[in-house]
Amino acid sequence: MSDLQTGFLCLMTRPTEPLFYPKYNGEVFMDLPPEYLPERYQRIAGSIKTHHGSTAKHHISIKPVELPDFGYTARVPRHGEFNLFNPAQRQVAGRLVGDLLSQPDPQAMLSVAAYARDRLNPTLFQYALAVALVHRKDTGNVPVPSFLEMFPTRFVDPALFPKLVEEGFVVQQGERVAIEVPPSFSASEADPEQRLAYFREDIGVNLHHWHWHLVYPQEGPLEVVDKDRRGELFYYMHRQTVARYNVERFCNRLPAVKPLKNLREPIPEAYFPKLLNSALNRTYPGRHANMVLSHVNRPDDDAVATILELESSLGRIKEAIQSGFAMAADGTRVPLDPKKGIDILGNIMENSILSVNVPYYGNYHSLGHVLIGFIHDPDNLYLEGHGVMGDFTTAMRDPTFYRFHGHVDDVFDMHKQKLSPYKAHELSFPGVSISDATVQITSGKAARNRLLTFWQRTQVDLGTGLDFGPQGNVLATFTHIQHAPFAYQIMVQNETAEQKKGTVRIFLAPIYDADGEQLLLSQQRRYMLEMDKFVVKLHPGDNRIIRRSDQSSVTIPYERTFRRVDASNMPGTESFRFCNCGWPDHMLLPKGHPDGQPFDLFIMISDYKDDAVSTGFNENENCNDSHSYCGLRDQLYPDRRAMGFPFDRQPVAQDHLMKDFVARFPNMSRTVAEVMFTNTIISRT
Repeated sequence: MSDLQTGFLCLMTRPTEPLFYPKYNGEVFMDLPPEYLPERYQRIAGSIKTHHGSTAKHHISIKPVELPDFGYTARVPRHGEFNLFNPAQRQVAGRLVGDLLSQPDPQAMLSVAAYARDRLNPTLFQYALAVALVHRKDTGNVPVPSFLEMFPTRFVDPALFPKLVEEGFVVQQGERVAIEVPPSFSASEADPEQRLAYFREDIGVNLHHWHWHLVYPQEGPLEVVDKDRRGELFYYMHRQTVARYNVERFCNRLPAVKPLKNLREPIPEAYFPKLLNSALNRTYPGRHANMVLSHVNRPDDDAVATILELESSLGRIKEAIQSGFAMAADGTRVPLDPKKGIDILGNIMENSILSVNVPYYGNYHSLGHVLIGFIHDPDNLYLEGHGVMGDFTTAMRDPTFYRFHGHVDDVFDMHKQKLSPYKAHELSFPGVSISDATVQITSGKAARNRLLTFWQRTQVDLGTGLDFGPQGNVLATFTHIQHAPFAYQIMVQNETAEQKKGTVRIFLAPIYDADGEQLLLSQQRRYMLEMDKFVVKLHPGDNRIIRRSDQSSVTIPYERTFRRVDASNMPGTESFRFCNCGWPDHMLLPKGHPDGQPFDLFIMISDYKDDAVSTGFNENENCNDSHSYCGLRDQLYPDRRAMGFPFDRQPVAQDHLMKDFVARFPNMSRTVAEVMFTNTIISRT
C-alpha cells in the first residue's frame, strides 16, 4: 500500500485521536509540520515527534501546502453535533467537500485534510472526506471505512464498550475473544414495536442508509450532486425501504405503518435508542409516547422551523402534483411528465441543490427529520442534542422514520396515480413467454418454492473506532436475521427465429395483510419488494435461466457490510467505496413466519430494446452489483424504465389481483413462494 493510501486511512482511523498519535498498532506515524498540529501541541512538536515517532516503523510525511480558509466551518463546533438534515450545516459540509475536491492532486488533498482533521468537528470531517474520496477519480484505490468502523457507538449499545476495552487491554491479540452483543435491542417485548427491532436496529440496514446519502449528497459541487436520476433514486430507495418494513410487519402480524401525514397529532410510538452520539459522548435522547411536534427554535444549532412552514411547503408540492408542473425560480413551468416528473419531485422533496425552486418549495423532508429529532427539547431549554431521527446513521432505528417516510411516499404516489396505467404494448414482449418459474434453496434436498430464514451470529471488529483504546482487533458478536442461499429457475421460450435480449425483473410481494385479508393488486403494488433485475440473451427455442440470490442487483455481499478489518495490521488494498452502497444481502428476504408466509413471486421479462440506455454497463464489474437502489458510478442508471416498473403505476381496472395481471401477458409469471422462519441461531463459519 502506498504512503498516500496509508495516509488517508490514518485520517479515518480513530477519528477523535490526534492525527500524530501512532496508528495501526503503533506502526505508522503521521509526520506533520509543526504549524499543522492543533495549537495545544505546537509548542511541544519536537517532543511529540521524539516520543511517538521514534517507535513507529513507518513515517508518512505531510508537506505544507496553501490552505483554504476554513473559517466557515465554525458553524459546526468541534465538540458539537453535526446534522446533515440541518440546511446550514449541510451547506458547510458541501463547501468542505468542494475545498477537498478542488485540490490539484491527492497529495495536496491529503495535506489539506491532515491540517483540518483535528480542528474540525470529527463527524463533519469524516463525512466530507469520505464524499471527496468517493467522487475523486484519482483516489479510487483508497478504501473508505464504514461509519460502523469509525463511530461504533452509533451502532452498538455503549454498555458493551467497557468490556471491549478491558478485553483489548488485558488480553493479548491472539488470545482475545469476541464480546457478545445481547439481542435485546432497545425495549422489552411488552412493546409491540419491539417485534421489528431486528429490522430497524440492524447494523447493515443503517449502514445502507448512511452510505446511500454519502454517494448522493444534497450539497456540494454540482458534479458531485447532479447524478443521473438522483431525485428518482431518493424516491425509490426510500419507497423500497418502507415497503420492506411494512412486509416485515405483516410477517410479525402487525399492520402497515400509519403514515405521519398530520404533524399536529401526538406520536404514540416511543423510542429510547440507548446509543452514544460519539461527537458529544452523550446518549441520543429518547422520545416518550404521545409526544406532540411543535416549532423548533434553536438558532445556535441553525435549526429554526415551524409546523406551519412544513405545511406550507407540502401544500405547494401537492399543488405542483395536481397541476402537473412545478414552478421554477424564474417563473417558468417545469412539467411533471411521466419520464422526468418523479425525478423533479424527488429533488424538491429532499431539497437537494437540484431543486427547481428552493425558496418556494422549501425543505420538507429534512425539516421533518429536524422537527421529530428535536421533539424532546425544541427550544434547547435543557441543552439536549437531537434524537436519532436527526442523524443519517441512526434515523432508521426509530419507528417514526417509517411513518414519516410512509407519508412522504404517499405524496410521491399522488403523482404516480395521475399517470395512465401501462398499456399492453409497454408490458408485453412478443414472441417471448415464461413456461415455468420456481425458486429453491441451493443446499440440500430442499422443496421447491420454499425459502428459509433464521438467526445468525456474526463478528465485527470495532478496534478501528476505539479512540485511545487498545490496539489490534477488538471483536463483538451480534445476532441478525439471515436467509439460506437460494436460486431462481426460469424456463423461457423464444418463439422467434432470432436471438432476443430481455430484462428479467423479479419482485416478491405479500399476498395477505396482517389480518389475513388478501391484498388487491392496487394495494399490493405498494409492497412489491424488488429482488433482482438482470439482462439475458434468449436463443430461439427453449431457454433455462438460473440466477442465484447472491447475484441480486439490490444487495451488496455480506463481506462488504461486515468487513473484518484487522486493525492491528496495515489494511489491504480493497476498494470499498461506491461498492458499499446497497441493501445488505442478509436482509434480502423478509423474515417470513414459523408457519410459512406465502408470497407472490413475480417474474417478468421485458424487451431490452425498450429498457436499454447508452452505457457500457456490466453488472460483474466496478461494484455494479447493487445498482437497483444505488445506480452506477459516473454512468446512467442502467434501465430506461421507471424505477419499480411495472408496479410504479396503478393497474387497469380489470386487474383486481396479481393473477389477473399476469394472465394477460405470457412474458410474466406468478408463483406462490413460502418463506419459513426457523427460530434458531447459527454461527457464521
